[in-house]
Amino acid sequence: MTVYAAKPAFQKLLRPLAYRLADLGVSANAVTLSAMFLSVALGARLAITIVGGGRWVFFLLPAFLLTRMALNAIDGLIARERHQVSRLGAYLNELGDVVSDSALYLPFALLPYGWPAAMLVALSAASELAGVLGQVSGGTRRYDGPLGKSDRALWLSLLALLLGFGVAPGVWLAVVLAVLCVLAALTIVNRVQRGLGEVS
Repeated sequence: MTVYAAKPAFQKLLRPLAYRLADLGVSANAVTLSAMFLSVALGARLAITIVGGGRWVFFLLPAFLLTRMALNAIDGLIARERHQVSRLGAYLNELGDVVSDSALYLPFALLPYGWPAAMLVALSAASELAGVLGQVSGGTRRYDGPLGKSDRALWLSLLALLLGFGVAPGVWLAVVLAVLCVLAALTIVNRVQRGLGEVS
């Protein structure tokens, strides 16, 4: 069970806004690119603030990750339901997720005991690649957990809140990030196994 299971309900909630944006001429690809550029901007702000010893910016991360999830749902709704599905959109969607995750989560590696965050980013990118390869090999795009994109957003949001409220980074941070790395590795295994099982 992953947070991804809640996506249909989330999309239903956002469908009126997605249609409104489409009616105003906003394309699916524009929404995808907006989410990516905003992620890079916030990631840069996170890194600069962490290096400077600040922590306040962590409060922005949970709200932004929720906004990003909404933008990701909206671009899919516009693409599928307003006939804007394109090969370019598929590339932007997959690459945008990896770029956004890297930009938002790598700054955690700048914290004391935050080094596993770099490994988590690498494993997360590999898990998304494993998901795409399910489709490339003749099956469907795999979204299996236990640590899909939405799950990562949830866990990193909780970490950001703790850090924002002044909990000092310590061994606990390395342990939590290491556990997330294990879950990301399991996600890769699940996506490969189920992708292969789908086409066998």
